[in-house]
Amino acid sequence: MFGWHQATNRVVLLQRSENAKFAQGMWDLPVGKSEPGEPITETAVRELYEETGLTVKAESLKVAHIIHGAWGVEAPNGFLTVVFVAHEWTGEPENREPRKHAQVRWVDADAIPEEFVDTTASALHRYLDGGPEVSLNGWDQ
Repeated sequence: MFGWHQATNRVVLLQRSENAKFAQGMWDLPVGKSEPGEPITETAVRELYEETGLTVKAESLKVAHIIHGAWGVEAPNGFLTVVFVAHEWTGEPENREPRKHAQVRWVDADAIPEEFVDTTASALHRYLDGGPEVSLNGWDQ
């Protein structure tokens, strides 16, 4: 999973469609799962392009946040999410998967929608605010 932050204090977000597997209508970062044998950085590059049309080089990625969830959709035994940030890319955001997403667009970092997937919203806000770099979601603490 990976978010993209720009020097103009904007981030590319997508809104999940009514056909999404979970969090229908909610805002989210571009996300995706690794293919077998695929390094996590290549997953980020591929999924960002597939969902938004933006092209980024793997070496431009920086780890922004890590989420360790105790449970998730299609992950009953938990999941580990790495959120990347990139400050260099080519292209303009577009909705390349209209069946999955209602829209893809730049959003001002000071105006992040409240209707946002909890785990990725927390990761985004913690990154933007310089907070903790690891989130534990659903664990008894």
